[in-house]
This record gives sequence, C-alpha cells and structure tokens, in this order.
Amino acid sequence: MNTSNKNNKKLVLAYSGGLDTSYCALHLSQDQGYEVHAVSVNTGGFDDDEIQDIKEKALQLGAHSYNSIDAIQTFYDTVVKYLIFGNVLRNNTYPLSVSAERIVQAIEIVKYAQKIGANAIAHGSTGAGNDQVRFDMIFQIIAPEIEIITPIRDNKLSREAEINYLQKHGISYSWEKAQYSINKGLWGTSVGGVETLTSEKGLPSEAYPSQLKSQKPKDVKLSFTKGELTAIDGKPGSPVQNIEKLQELTASYAIGRDIHVGDTIIGIKGRVGFEAAAPLVILKAHHLLEKHTLSKWQQFQKEQLGNFYGMLLHEGNYLDEVMRNIEAFLTDTQKNVSGDVFVTLHPYRFELNGIQSKYDLMAASFGSYGEMNKAWTANDAKGFIKILSNPAKIATQVNKHHD
Repeated sequence: MNTSNKNNKKLVLAYSGGLDTSYCALHLSQDQGYEVHAVSVNTGGFDDDEIQDIKEKALQLGAHSYNSIDAIQTFYDTVVKYLIFGNVLRNNTYPLSVSAERIVQAIEIVKYAQKIGANAIAHGSTGAGNDQVRFDMIFQIIAPEIEIITPIRDNKLSREAEINYLQKHGISYSWEKAQYSINKGLWGTSVGGVETLTSEKGLPSEAYPSQLKSQKPKDVKLSFTKGELTAIDGKPGSPVQNIEKLQELTASYAIGRDIHVGDTIIGIKGRVGFEAAAPLVILKAHHLLEKHTLSKWQQFQKEQLGNFYGMLLHEGNYLDEVMRNIEAFLTDTQKNVSGDVFVTLHPYRFELNGIQSKYDLMAASFGSYGEMNKAWTANDAKGFIKILSNPAKIATQVNKHHD
C-alpha cells in the first residue's frame, strides 16, 4: 500500500448498498473528509430499481457522486466466455459465480478511479474472506500509486458497531441481517446461511431464490457456434441474452442447486451454497458437444488448462499474462465446437440427450464403435495391438528378473 498525497482527498468507494459499504461511505466522508465517489459494478445482479435505491442511499450517506457501471457484457467477454470454453467447475462443482464477478468489478473500479483522478480506493471487505485478496491484488497491479483503504478490515468492526455508528448519525435503515445472504449475477447466485458455516447441514429448499414452478419435462435445443451459445430452440440471440433467457427457463425447474466446499485463498476451508441453473446446463451441454467434435488429446489438454485457468481466476491472478495465453489456447480449440445439443429439463435435474453437428467425429465412415470396421483388416488390428503392448511387455520381462 502506498501513502497517498493527503492534499488530494478524492476517493472511489466500491459500494454495494449493504451495511459494510454504507458504514464506509459515511465514515470516510464524515470523519475522514474524503470526497467519496461511490461506484457499483453490475455484472448481472441489479435491476434499474435496485440501482436507483443504491444511488439514493449512497448520496444520503454523504457520497459526492454515485455511478453504476454496466459490466454485464464485459463480464461475459473477458471471463464467462472462457469459463465455458474451459468447462470450468471448481472442485468439479462450482461454476465460479461470485469469484469471477469480483475480478471484473475490481478492474472496472480501479479504471474509474484512474479516470476521475482519485488517489484512494476503499472497499468493505473483512480480513477473513477471499474478496479482500482479489480487490487488493487488482488495485495494486493496475494502479500501485493509489492507496487502498479498508475500514472494516483494519478496525475489525462488528455489525453491531457499524449499526450503532450509522444510527448515531441519523441513518435508520433496517440493517437486520437476512437469514440467507444472496449474491446474484449473470453466472449464478451464491447463497450463504448458518448451515454453510459448519460441515454437516445442507441448505433448506426455501433458502434458494428460485423455487420449483414447472413439473412437466421440457425439451430444449441449445445451439453453439464456435463454443458460444448463439440460439435457444432455434431463436438466435447474443450469448448474454441466451444465458439470461435460459436462466429464466431453467430456474422454474429449481435446477442447479448445490453446496461448494473449497479452499479459500487465505488457506481455510469454506462452504457456500449456490444456484446456477443456466451455467450448469450450458457447461454440461458444451462439454458434451466437445466430446463429439474434439480429439481425445484436445480434450485432455483442455481439461488441464481449464482447471488451471479457473484456479488462477479464483485466486485473484486474472492479470497474470499466462491467463491470456490460456485464453488463446481455449479460443483456438473452439473452431469446430458448433452444433445443437438436445436437453430435457426435469424438476431439480436435467438430461443431455445428444448432439447434432457437421463436425461430429462419430459420423466418420471408418467404422462404428464395437461394430464392423471399414478402414483396416483383422491383421492390421492384430499388428497394431502387438506393437502397442511392447512397452508393457518389456517392463514386465525386465522387472520379473529383479523381484
């Protein structure tokens, strides 16, 4: 952290409208004398009414200005697209809903701070979570000259202390902690509650934001073009539009509920519930299409690099140049990942039925798996198998003499 020029009191606050950032807005403007410019970055979680409500709160709390940055398309173009290309599920479970958003939000906030000439950035992270690492790393890498201010983390403030401070200054919003914390975005919704603080309990059905409304199975056709979702049931749309459309459709079946257990950046285990109907359907459908259109070695290398990409993204290392290298590789693998995937939606689950693609490698005329071959003889097969077994034959013969 660099020391700021104290004559410049212009500060950008990453503002969500919640208790922590509301405390920061009032404290930094009222007690510290900063010219606070509150900024929220929409990666798919806010509608117009919510944004207006956040703006009114920020200004009432003493912010000099408020700005909402629409980064939904940016989020897709710079992160989500590659999570799909890489079939990224952290610990084979979690589509990196929140951690992926934080990277984009941090980049947009620090760029805004540079744009308006601010010499300080503040956020409301505590000292116990992943977000403090993601925000601070992005800020320091892009703008090391800008001071990072974190009142909640530095002063180890409790919710009660923050509420008392706000009430003392005439701010009487209801800060009653919701039973379940919900963080919604384009690529899924996280759900936290008392059950996720320990290891043995699952979340009850009512904790999830989407409840079961559709009982009758529904067939859906997802069309991909070079790895991107470009149409649903034959109706074209942008990938962002299709993600949102599919989320609305699949959420009515209460699909995509689970609890992720993982290692935090700071080295402790954590649990979080999530609801990610569209992301999970898209990832599994995309993966099925790749099984038909890519070679086995393409799939093998993609799995390694996709997992590595997701891990680095989760850890806050998005700006490392290796991420651009992996993105280039993943993009190149998608040249033939085009076609339709047929999915059936059911209450709480979905089925992948099959695919149709002009790049389907099963459509080759060489032969069918387990059936009659057309491009080689029986002797060809015997010779191939004999040579293929040579390394194991040699190792077995040598090692037998040394047992």
